[in-house]
Amino acid sequence: MKWYEDINLQILSLHTSSAIVFDLQLFAAEDEGRTEEPTEKKLREAREKGQVAKTEELPQALVVIFAMITIVVFCGFIFETIIRMMHYYLTSFSHFQLTERSLFHEAIATGIESFKILLPIFVATVIAALLGNIAQVGFQISTHPLKFDLSKIKFDPATMARKIFFSRQVAMNLFKSIFKVVVIGFVCYLVISNDFDELIKTPDISVGLAFQNISIIALKIIIWSTVCLLVLSIPDYIFQKREYIESLKMTKQELKEEWKETVGDPHVRARLQEMQRELIMRNMIREVPKADVVVTNPTHFAIAMRYEPEAMYAPMVIAKGVDAMALRIRQIALDNNILVIENRPLAQELYQRVEVGDIIPEDLFYAVSLIYAEVYKKRNYKAAI
Repeated sequence: MKWYEDINLQILSLHTSSAIVFDLQLFAAEDEGRTEEPTEKKLREAREKGQVAKTEELPQALVVIFAMITIVVFCGFIFETIIRMMHYYLTSFSHFQLTERSLFHEAIATGIESFKILLPIFVATVIAALLGNIAQVGFQISTHPLKFDLSKIKFDPATMARKIFFSRQVAMNLFKSIFKVVVIGFVCYLVISNDFDELIKTPDISVGLAFQNISIIALKIIIWSTVCLLVLSIPDYIFQKREYIESLKMTKQELKEEWKETVGDPHVRARLQEMQRELIMRNMIREVPKADVVVTNPTHFAIAMRYEPEAMYAPMVIAKGVDAMALRIRQIALDNNILVIENRPLAQELYQRVEVGDIIPEDLFYAVSLIYAEVYKKRNYKAAI
């Protein structure tokens, strides 16, 4: 458990007659006992459910930036459309016949013009929101957060109070809200103070120039506020990433259960390994009668070798065993009239270094060649008889 989950902070008042004890356990992780880091499987499942670590400040900042860029690019079109609409209604107001049909027609026309104005801004903000989220978590579509799960609704006043008043997430959100209000207010103060003289002149200048000056001041406020949001998004993302990992931490029991699901039950796995060993042994036993020679130690180790000049460039180990298996290999060799040669160093080297089905290493060629020389000598002797 982390230090903030284990240590109680006590704040003593300045008065000796009283003391205030503040329990930091209120800020501890909600799930006790979750001390293990989440596995890759846990992280992948959480991502598939739409649970990812991200900050909302980056998409917000990008939305503001893209919207402002779109407004600047299309400002001429937007301004002309608004002027044309105002001119139409102001000059034609006296000729309007207020009927249900005419009102419906004008509402449709106004809606179409408004849609033309807002469409570029809407498209830009949607693209900005997508980029802000994809940049953090990649492209992932999940409908799981939309599902309604009654099992997650539990009425527990203590837990609810702790989530509302003593949660790190709530504290961080409160800090971000205060930071935004303070910083944006301070930015507004600095920008307005710097351009205060221009604002004072607005009653004495034309409407167009006054609108231009106010627009420039508003643009400055928006730009600097957006920069502050981008700066805030960095520590917020680090915090959200940490909280995300904390929320996915697992208990030791959960880790064991996942290991069983992923790799299999240890008892079942042990049984499978035993069956594999039995299968390998049975295969080795079937191969022993095909051997040319069996090298022993004399009873602890037994290694059966076979050499086919047209298919192999060196002899191959086709079976090996220790103790009981070595005795079994030796007995099968004797029953099938296979030569058994005792060579303690060579038997130990072959057993430790060469797996079944492997060719003997080059540094053992000479020692094995002496064994095969004796094998060929015995075969020639039997053939002569």
